Amino acid sequence: MTAQGIVMNSQSSRSIPELFSDAVGQLAKLVGNEFELARAELSEKASHAGRAAAMIGAGAVILTPALVLLLFALSSALIRSGFSDSVAYLLTGGGAALVSVGFIVTGLNRLSGDALKPSVTLDQVQRDKIAAKEMVR
Repeated sequence: MTAQGIVMNSQSSRSIPELFSDAVGQLAKLVGNEFELARAELSEKASHAGRAAAMIGAGAVILTPALVLLLFALSSALIRSGFSDSVAYLLTGGGAALVSVGFIVTGLNRLSGDALKPSVTLDQVQRDKIAAKEMVR
């Protein structure tokens, strides 16, 4: 076939080594693209983890002085209502511990392995693996 004076090879006239070379080249490009996708997705997940850690830190910093004042007020109210000093402080400290656990659990849930897994990349790699197997056949 000629187009504008240039001889063009048809796909059917290509040799097996040429076809194999093209397939390997396309597979290498595909793997490179997958690495780029993985890097972008992991960067996004790391940013998400960083924001979660910042929220945990900000919550702890802001909550500390407010919680101290609230705990003193609660302890004072308990003492005025008839509890002994030690029981009032124990109840107040226990409540503060529960609030702290709530913040810690929320932060840890945001940093879980499933939340940080590059699921888009893993799905794409599985599709590419199937496509590569079909290409080799």
